[in-house]
Amino acid sequence: MTEHPNSHGSQRTAAVRQSAAPAPAPAVPAHGPEATAARLPRQPSGSGTPAQTPRERSRAEAHPEPAGPEDCARAGGDAHAGPDGATRAAARQDGDAPAGAGPAPGSRTRAALDSGAGDGVPGGPGPAAPGATGGERLRFVGAATRRIARGIDLDEIVLGLCRATVPTFADAILVYLRDPLPVGDERPVGPVVLRLRRTDQLPEHVRGLGEALGVPDALSPPVGAEGRSDPATDLAGAAAERCEVRIGGPLAEVLRGVRPVFGDSSAARAALPELLGEGRCVPDRHRTILAPLRGRRRVIGAAVFIRRADRAAFEGDDLLVAAQLATHTALGVDKAVLYGREVYIADELQRTMLPDSLPQPTGVRLASRYLPAAETARVGGDWYDAIPLPGNRVALVVGDVMGHSMTSAAIMGQLRTTAQTLAGLDLPPAEVLHHLDEQAQRLGSDRMATCLYAVYDPVAHRIVIANAGHPPPILLHRGGRAEVLRVPPGAPIGVGGVDFEAVELDAPAGATLLLYTDGLVESRIRDVWTGIEQLRERLIETARLTGPNPPPLEPLCDEVLGMLGPGDRDDDIALLAARFEGIAPSDVAYWFLDPRPQTARQARRLAKRALTRWGLEELTDGVELLVSEVITNAVRYAERPITLRLLRTDVLRCEVGDDVPQLPRLRQARPSDEGGRGLYLVNRLARRWGATRLSTGKVVWFELALPAHAR
Repeated sequence: MTEHPNSHGSQRTAAVRQSAAPAPAPAVPAHGPEATAARLPRQPSGSGTPAQTPRERSRAEAHPEPAGPEDCARAGGDAHAGPDGATRAAARQDGDAPAGAGPAPGSRTRAALDSGAGDGVPGGPGPAAPGATGGERLRFVGAATRRIARGIDLDEIVLGLCRATVPTFADAILVYLRDPLPVGDERPVGPVVLRLRRTDQLPEHVRGLGEALGVPDALSPPVGAEGRSDPATDLAGAAAERCEVRIGGPLAEVLRGVRPVFGDSSAARAALPELLGEGRCVPDRHRTILAPLRGRRRVIGAAVFIRRADRAAFEGDDLLVAAQLATHTALGVDKAVLYGREVYIADELQRTMLPDSLPQPTGVRLASRYLPAAETARVGGDWYDAIPLPGNRVALVVGDVMGHSMTSAAIMGQLRTTAQTLAGLDLPPAEVLHHLDEQAQRLGSDRMATCLYAVYDPVAHRIVIANAGHPPPILLHRGGRAEVLRVPPGAPIGVGGVDFEAVELDAPAGATLLLYTDGLVESRIRDVWTGIEQLRERLIETARLTGPNPPPLEPLCDEVLGMLGPGDRDDDIALLAARFEGIAPSDVAYWFLDPRPQTARQARRLAKRALTRWGLEELTDGVELLVSEVITNAVRYAERPITLRLLRTDVLRCEVGDDVPQLPRLRQARPSDEGGRGLYLVNRLARRWGATRLSTGKVVWFELALPAHAR
């Protein structure tokens, strides 16, 4: 989130009000360790710190004061190594103040304000003071680069540069970045376009603090004879938003040179109008620095540091400071762009491997949710799936690949594809897990995952579940009772050499089965079994709100995710909810037929009888024709009894099964062929049709739309 550039002001106002205590102001040395300690931000310590009024305290909370160099050094720790080892050595030799040491109360008074000593005041700690030592500059660079390096995304890095330099190093800063930013080894072919990413400057109300205390206002912008304000203020507020760098132009030459230059140099005098816009007034003398931002492979932007006319001009050593700030900022921007691209690719990889939408097979209703772990670790290996099977059955799958990386997402995609292929073969759940285990071992010795695979049959109202080290599912009954299903846990996929056991359980109509990954129930603040119990209680509470009717699936998923607290998002979460509706026995007709020449006539008679019972006589002609064609093809090749099943749901579905694994293919029959037209008729007359290979043969099915009165 981008902070307002004026967020410095109110906190500094409170600090200066505190500093106006009646205690005498000790003399502030010009140089040495005492001067460094006197310029350090005051640390609260017991009764020595004046109490803040509620207004001052609210201002301080709403607008936290940016840390000075020494604060950044203490807060940043070793998050960044600084520009080099010599920086840290020089900082130690120059005499850092001990932790907690600060000037006595009242030291930041008129004398401190006149001399420019104090946090947030130009001429304060670091390179802003005239005659600053090399050690002070090195400490400032170390603290500033640590602050820049703490940023992860682009805005945080640019904000870190602005907060570290204003007002300690400059009174205003403008940061331009290429648009679009090149990623990695990309070579942009279009013209170089720089866009103003952020500006920051010392707020107006901070510049007027001296007058509020009866002190000559050294911070106020000077006003000339014509009433014009300082160029630094005008420049930061009215710079051009976009600049197209001309090939061979002065700005291109400065950017190609990489090194910062003073604004009054011949190169910068020609380049700054091109960057900032024509007619912009640039401060004279050494009060502007133009610093190119060069990443690992190319220049990616520029930064302009500006000081007001009432402040000491930049010195030659300040060009080295600007170079260090520009280098660390450019490397940080490169890092943020590469990280953002990697996260985007991995996130897209994972999301494309998850189902865009769930099927809605007859007899069961489905809903799902997926939540990433966090913005900084979004890529995981959790997945879910719902796969329609022959006979209106559906396979429910949920799994979790160990780890958070692009590799985990890739392994997840391979295992999900394997599970879909195995489900298409109509293998039992235990066999599916066994083949998944073999596939994981082929992918690598350390490829491990947990998985739960279930097959629901809406006709039999039964469900078969096999588990491979996954958290157990929870069944919410229609009356509001929730139970954790006792499923053998099994070993995770990838261990190898283990057997998986399946259990068959009742799946009553109106019940809801909840499959989930461990990210929903396990975190740093609770173990998995505590989380499972909390989930079960949450389901009971949600079901109590709807009384005897089961809660709607989509709101139920939202309520389940509502149990997550601030510290519960350590892992990504996959959630799959299935509401069992089943198919009533009165809507199913099932027969076994011997493969004989008379079987087709027998099948037509049985189908007509079932349609009459259901009041679907207008479908009789079409059903008799299609059933006769499919049965004839099965009788021709089958050796064992043929199955014929009719199901009345939102459509009329007919299924014919035999023991021949070869699937029929639609082909165009020639005029001289005696056969080959059966599937052509099925394709023209049926709403949908298909063939599925089973472990015991195949099933050929077709669907017809119901008449309007029967829907």
